[in-house]
Amino acid sequence: MSEQIFAKRVFTGNDILKDQLITMENGRISAIDHQNQANGAAAVENLAPGFFDSHINGGEKYYFTQKADEETIEDIYQSSVGTGSAYVLPTLITSPQDNILKGIEAVRNYQEKNPDSGVLGMHLEGPFLNPVKRGAHLTEYVRKPTNSDLEEIIRHGKNVIKLITIAPEMFTEEQIQMLLDSGITVSAGHSNATYQQATAAFAKGINVVTHLYNAMSSFGHREPGLVGATFDSKDTYAPIIIDGTHCSYAAARIAYKQKKEKLFLISDALFLNEKVTEFKWGEFDAYLKEGKYINSDGNLAGATISLPDAVRNAVNEVGIPLLEAVEMATIRPAKATGLSSQIGTIAVGYPATFTTFDDELKKFSVLKL
Repeated sequence: MSEQIFAKRVFTGNDILKDQLITMENGRISAIDHQNQANGAAAVENLAPGFFDSHINGGEKYYFTQKADEETIEDIYQSSVGTGSAYVLPTLITSPQDNILKGIEAVRNYQEKNPDSGVLGMHLEGPFLNPVKRGAHLTEYVRKPTNSDLEEIIRHGKNVIKLITIAPEMFTEEQIQMLLDSGITVSAGHSNATYQQATAAFAKGINVVTHLYNAMSSFGHREPGLVGATFDSKDTYAPIIIDGTHCSYAAARIAYKQKKEKLFLISDALFLNEKVTEFKWGEFDAYLKEGKYINSDGNLAGATISLPDAVRNAVNEVGIPLLEAVEMATIRPAKATGLSSQIGTIAVGYPATFTTFDDELKKFSVLKL
């Protein structure tokens, strides 16, 4: 049985088409045709591929690293859908090895039970980070990689871990190659790498950095650091948290000019919708204060925005054209994580899973047919 929807504007992933009738069969797009009016089909103002948040830590209730189970994954997914994001990589941060393996197994089980959900795998952020740039990650769990730990994570994480954040300067060349050979997308982050170290890591095949500007060696005129290496690399993707807190809107504007089509959006939400006001997991704590999650050390402990919030901010605060802002939440993160053959585009054969929004960028919804 086929279904149809009419959109005044369709953001395909690389273009805007006006007045389009989308026909879908069995959950996939089967036809896209220009039509002047809806002719009885359901109508929306703007239709985009389902937004994809590749870095989100918690939903409205639970935090994945603290409670690495299927209930938390469901909370992250449903809370994200409620804000307008159709796809997610629940993110598990620096923690003991057994907790990492528990999180992997939870995602695997969730995906097997919910094969049509937007949970595409997971993002492992740590634990092999540089303690100097650990940010809110707990010192007691930050550690240097061993071959045995990496082999265990790779073995258990096969087809589940889609993205892993590491500090490349803490790794041997052999260990970096182990991760790259596994097929997991490797991102440099929570890193104090020099420009030379970062450039060497990019040359090896690392092609993403984790939350541009935050928890990385900053740009200096004598030592450009990881930020400078990222700006200097035409092939490196740079996800960024555009909330006015993790970086200023001016810094986001500079990043946009430097990275162009390689810049994309993440939420890095600790929790969504600001329903959790206080949180504690061991020595990790966070308090909601003036719209920010701050820990007892005074460091940022995660964002409060959703991915659609980031799109709105990109357009209204940074001045990024709407077409590009939508790409930054759809096709660009899909390309960065090697998932662009599955999501990120409105075209025949792709999933009938969309994010719709109004012209004022105030209301975002997930539409799945």
